[in-house]
Amino acid sequence: MNRGSQSQRMVSASRAGFTLLLGFLILSPMGSAEGVPAGPAPVYVGSYEGVINPVSAEYINHLLTEAQQNGAGAVVLQLDTPGGLDTSMRLIVKDITSSRVPVIVYIAPSGGRAASAGVFILYASHIAAMAPGTNVGAAHPVAMGGEMDAVMKEKVENDAAAYIKSIAEQHGRNARWAEDAVRKSVSVTEKEALSLKVIDLIAEDVPSLLAAVDGRTVATGAGKTALHTKGAILKEIPLGWRLEALKALSDPNIAFLLMTIGTIGLLAELYNPGAILPGIVGAISLILAFYSLQTLPINYAGVLLIILGIVLFILEIMVVSYGVLTLGGLAAMTLGALMLVKTDAPFMKVSLEFLIPTMVTSAAIMLGMTWLAVKAQRRRPVTGAEGMVGIVAIAKTDLKPRGKVLLQGELWDAISEEPIREGEEAEVKAVAGLTLTVGPHRK
Repeated sequence: MNRGSQSQRMVSASRAGFTLLLGFLILSPMGSAEGVPAGPAPVYVGSYEGVINPVSAEYINHLLTEAQQNGAGAVVLQLDTPGGLDTSMRLIVKDITSSRVPVIVYIAPSGGRAASAGVFILYASHIAAMAPGTNVGAAHPVAMGGEMDAVMKEKVENDAAAYIKSIAEQHGRNARWAEDAVRKSVSVTEKEALSLKVIDLIAEDVPSLLAAVDGRTVATGAGKTALHTKGAILKEIPLGWRLEALKALSDPNIAFLLMTIGTIGLLAELYNPGAILPGIVGAISLILAFYSLQTLPINYAGVLLIILGIVLFILEIMVVSYGVLTLGGLAAMTLGALMLVKTDAPFMKVSLEFLIPTMVTSAAIMLGMTWLAVKAQRRRPVTGAEGMVGIVAIAKTDLKPRGKVLLQGELWDAISEEPIREGEEAEVKAVAGLTLTVGPHRK
């Protein structure tokens, strides 16, 4: 009995040991997986090319908000800009400065630049980088509200210089060069920028950039943060179709084109009431043009000239001047386009390369509409008894002197003082009730 009990205990112990071993083998992968350190947080990547305006400010705010809400390890903003509006630039700088996620501003691709407002944004970043073949500088403030006198220019320049110096000191960058970029419009290449401590590094692309900054510590809105970016998953945040459309509308050339289309559409509707489609297209175009204008520093003298041009076009249709009012309207709209945007920055003005073909096309359309208006006024009315006099009918029978004629698809009784054979043309001389007095049509 003792041997049997001992044998049973040994079997039970063996089974228990096997069960424990099996459980260990099953659970050991889970335990080892829990012990593996998590990879780096994803890096959010955004790209913006073009003028700094309300659209760019909204996009960068969205990019930083998404990164912060989803626990991103860093944000890379790939930037290529000639500059833009001071108000939009300051909003972007505030967003970057207060960001709890490290922001890397990367001037790329090769051939890109960070000019004017772009310099401020680059300086505000936690890490500034540039791609080979890029440049930065020329941050002198331009007039975004018309001509400024000497005192006002000095005030604006001093304000911009103090602003960029404070940003440079906050991030440990070259404040002297930053002030020269504002006051003297100096510009440097990526290699010169690195040697002058304007930027932190040069990188060929985003992966090499993230590998180079891995392990660095930066001061963000949440305090000092260590970057763990090597091998991180990249999450692209595109501009999106809505912002792409608004960005296109913010172009002064597009704003002027929309105003031109809107004007022609409404004039076409006035010329031919009931057409509907030209009126709808014109109204929508004008509304979009008004949105576009509110994103630009507008010269109201230019707007008034464009409105004057529209009024002259309307008067041409209502009171035909044989093209004089049309030419005046074209001249007013051309001058208005040249004066439309109050700025010294050429990239924010209506370009002559765009203006000339637009106005030539508009002139052709308006002169065509004027010709149609003149032709319509000279045309005899085709209804009523008086309006029928002078119209040519076709004799359906011989008129000796009575017979039948075909006029505007209808058969009429007719009397002719001179004989007219069947098939010949007969010109209406008078109308008496349902009887026409006609005579031979002499061409």
